[in-house]
Amino acid sequence: MEKEKQLIISVGREFGSGGHVIAEELAKRFDIPLYDDNLLMQIAEEKNLVHGDLTKYDEKPKNKLFYRTVKGHSNSPEENVANIQFEYLRKLASEGKSFVIVGRCSETKLKDFPALISVFVLGDKEVKAKRIMEKYDLSEEDAKQMMQREDWKRKSYHNYYCKGKWGDSRNYDFSINSSRLGIEKTTDMIEMFIKEKHNNPA
Repeated sequence: MEKEKQLIISVGREFGSGGHVIAEELAKRFDIPLYDDNLLMQIAEEKNLVHGDLTKYDEKPKNKLFYRTVKGHSNSPEENVANIQFEYLRKLASEGKSFVIVGRCSETKLKDFPALISVFVLGDKEVKAKRIMEKYDLSEEDAKQMMQREDWKRKSYHNYYCKGKWGDSRNYDFSINSSRLGIEKTTDMIEMFIKEKHNNPA
């Protein structure tokens, strides 16, 4: 029986775009594991660490006021947690594992693996705000503030660890606005693109 070809799907996303829901659905359709905040739980179990201690620093930008790097060693918990995840993802990729990974600079940190296909999901501000309002039971104003705050965190985190800018379409294989077709049809489009690229690499 022919061995399954490795597939790594990286999903970057704006807050409220439905990117995480899309990543979950892609993991189901391709029958591969999904890694997001559960990645830290797996790392903690393997390394005998306390999961909760790691989670509070997950996908957070480094606080440059309180922490610094000396001779390549950082005393920033945010930076150390980020690097633990980057190393673990590269380990999984090196072992030939297939998976979907949400965020965590994966489109950059795994770009030298031929199995990687990276997508970025964005959306219209009003549509994203509506989704956030419904999910978190917020007013429109609070939803837009939350969206702005969370996207700033993601952008700051990403741009600290990567040369390419967060959300810049040139850094991804495929970028799509989920507000145009809705979540299900957007997922269909991404699935079609992944299958085509996976089966016919350039």
